[in-house]
Amino acid sequence: MGMHTKRKVNSVLFHVGACVLGFFMIYPLIWLLASSFKSNGTMFLDTYSLIPKEWDAAANYASGFSGVGGVPFSTFFFNSLFVTVVGSAGCVITSLFAAYALSRIRFRFAGFWFGCVMLTMMIPPQVMVVPQYIILKKIGLIDTRTALVLPWFFGGAFFIFLMVQFFRGIPRELDEAAEIDGCSKFGILFRILIPIVKPAIVTSSIFAFYWTWQDFFQPLIFMNSTKKFTIPLALNMYLDPNSYNNYGGLFAMSVISLLPVVIFFIIFQRYLVDGIAMDGIKG
Repeated sequence: MGMHTKRKVNSVLFHVGACVLGFFMIYPLIWLLASSFKSNGTMFLDTYSLIPKEWDAAANYASGFSGVGGVPFSTFFFNSLFVTVVGSAGCVITSLFAAYALSRIRFRFAGFWFGCVMLTMMIPPQVMVVPQYIILKKIGLIDTRTALVLPWFFGGAFFIFLMVQFFRGIPRELDEAAEIDGCSKFGILFRILIPIVKPAIVTSSIFAFYWTWQDFFQPLIFMNSTKKFTIPLALNMYLDPNSYNNYGGLFAMSVISLLPVVIFFIIFQRYLVDGIAMDGIKG
């Protein structure tokens, strides 16, 4: 009986501790949502309070959707959505092909090239912006949405590594059996391997979606026209030290900008957990 009581107490303490820790982790998001309902005049009078003293949600969201610089927020949202969807798809597809070649196709120096790909993970992405800018400027793509999408079409070292680990866990006998049946290299990839490595593909898609959606540095360097800005750049424009700071619109649009990421994660979280778990078991 004492052991049973001890287990119940430990379970209660664990769940209480998890709830408290979870509250502190999610508190910034709750504060952001609550602040989007407050008026600009009372927003910072009682900073830690989650209950607005003066409700001004309609004005905040209306001013936020009206945008900045004469450009509505819907334009920024569409820019981010286009860049994120196209860029993420291109990154995942090219990473899939690279991982398939490095792990399933025998060619000289395959290990060397895989090592080179892994070394690029040590290079900060900010370092790559300068050569990317020079190349894009030479071909006349600066201040275009293509400039934000094109760099993602060359794959990502992290995604290649993740998919290679999955491919290596699949028996090569499947490839050999498919080749005997007359299947080509692309047929093996699309008919046999992709259904097996779906968790890795979805995991890569989630990370690529998130990283592209919240990217601030590349749009800052590559874009000049306000109407072509993505959401991270647009949110920065709601604050102007030389004039009026629209904190209500900023917080309101920050909440809206989080919705696609949250929805995307909720839909595919099962594959994310499966992908990380399976990769850890293989490792």
